[in-house]
Amino acid sequence: MIRLDDPDAAARQIVERTVGEIRLAVPLGLGKPVSLVNALVRRACDDPGIRLSIFTALTLERPRPSSDLERRFLAPAMDRLFGAYPAVLYVDLLRRGKLPDNITVNEFFFQAGNWLDVNRAQQSYISVNYTDALDVLIARRPNVIAQLVPEREGRVSLSSNTDISADLFRLRAEGRMDFLAVAEINPQLPFLQGEGAVLDCEDFALILDQPAPFELFSAVKRPVNDASHAIGLHVSRLVKDGGTLQIGIGSVGDAVANALRLRHQGRADGIQQACPFPVRQDAGGRFDQGLYAVTEMLVGGLLALFQDGIVKRKVDGRAIHAGFFVESRDFYRSLREMPEDRRDLIGMMPVSFTNQIRGDEAARRAARRDARFVNEAMKVSLLGDVMSDSVADGQVVSGVGGQYDFVAQAFALPGAHAIIALPATRRSGARLDSNICWQVDSVTIPRHLRDIVVTEYGIADLRGRSDAGVIARLIAIADSRFQPDLIARAMAAGKLPRDFRLPDAAQRNLPDTVSGWLDPWRADLPAFPLGTDFSEIERDLLPALRILERLSPSVGGKARLALAALRARPHPQEGRAMTRMGFAPGFPTSLTALALRGALRLSAEARPRTWPR
Repeated sequence: MIRLDDPDAAARQIVERTVGEIRLAVPLGLGKPVSLVNALVRRACDDPGIRLSIFTALTLERPRPSSDLERRFLAPAMDRLFGAYPAVLYVDLLRRGKLPDNITVNEFFFQAGNWLDVNRAQQSYISVNYTDALDVLIARRPNVIAQLVPEREGRVSLSSNTDISADLFRLRAEGRMDFLAVAEINPQLPFLQGEGAVLDCEDFALILDQPAPFELFSAVKRPVNDASHAIGLHVSRLVKDGGTLQIGIGSVGDAVANALRLRHQGRADGIQQACPFPVRQDAGGRFDQGLYAVTEMLVGGLLALFQDGIVKRKVDGRAIHAGFFVESRDFYRSLREMPEDRRDLIGMMPVSFTNQIRGDEAARRAARRDARFVNEAMKVSLLGDVMSDSVADGQVVSGVGGQYDFVAQAFALPGAHAIIALPATRRSGARLDSNICWQVDSVTIPRHLRDIVVTEYGIADLRGRSDAGVIARLIAIADSRFQPDLIARAMAAGKLPRDFRLPDAAQRNLPDTVSGWLDPWRADLPAFPLGTDFSEIERDLLPALRILERLSPSVGGKARLALAALRARPHPQEGRAMTRMGFAPGFPTSLTALALRGALRLSAEARPRTWPR
């Protein structure tokens, strides 16, 4: 084992040992050894005789402001919000169309929306289920496996990424693979245990240990709006005490975690009873037995449930089994500072364990009782097709990831359900569209695996239902502004009887109905239930920026902003907010400043409902 402190020296070693033919596999997300990867890319750019092939997923990238207002909002807070995370060199080269022909990058999952219209990235994307990515990688015969890891007493933890790496090292130990293992040390990663998660330093041929390791990427939490809170409250009705849980990252996952905490504390009963939508109640009350979490991604919501004693049912000595994580700096700090006996209740595992029941099937079936696998989608068709990864022209937004894996598990396990959660509508500028559609542009989960769909307007139980029954249930949780057209489309196709009538209770599916339901409970439904890195004034700016985004594309929207800027009551923090965005307080001297002031004033009027604090 060789230990170096210079990434360029480490890259030279790798080039020499592979004779310039490098088939590099690096983990998705947080586990990328960015210093080492950048050094290898630089070297391959300088020497066309080197052939560098990179197989990975979820390359993390700090946001690139696309407008003057985004720049004004993000630039002063970039390091605080996202961490002083280094730019990945191949990302820059791909975006500029400058990646040389001797370097290829294949990803099987994208950071959501980051690679739209980047042709070479789209062309190099590989569509594969998370559990099958290992086989795709093995077929590429990788000769270098490199990962970011923490070190302790001569050992390293695969920490954030046991997902595929643990199986790769197992296969090497069994003599079924051979590769050069390289580690880049970063002490900010928590040292976690799990099956195959801890290795000896001697298992690595090369260790890069820089004097000043880079700061980890921090995933900023998005505000949880009314639709997400309503979805979380509905989902919380479906989770059984003593059962199994998986939730994903994002505002819906945060809302589900918050609703489960409220339920455990006895504070959800009144909210649930006041619900204006006809929603079934499968479960309720405290989590005395507790939940067991098995998830590909360990998210802040699951960690919060673990810390609150809700996730506590143990399987093989662990309350949580997870495959990877990318989260906030507070999340990383919590894991690092957690007492070791508590931290050891979290087991990092390969996705061959978390995402499927093949293997020790009898034990996994027994452990994963009453499982609820909660995942988000972009759209759902009236026949139950789920669209989650790409859009109409084939452009990949994110990827399949493990969504199909967990849906398949739900059908394989007794008492389990796959819950697809999505808001009923989506805005693009001034345009409002329904996420419950007659047809979807692409299919991630086919209709024969339809199970449970949840919007802010309720729960649609689809498993085993006829096509007409599925359609009726999905229309009942669609936004009422789109229900007549959906009914007409289904009738025209002969999929709904001509005498079909939507129940009266499903005809008031509107945002105001949701807001009216949640208004009395704002204290329990904050915009950031799991905390935030946004400052107080930035939290005031976020809803205003959303309003600005929605209204500014249209002439009527611009007029409304201008009128509010001139006549509406000032926002209570207007001066501070304008200063934070780099505008002088007082009367706006530019159209941009005028529009922002108008948006702030409109947000002040809407804040008690739309943006709870």
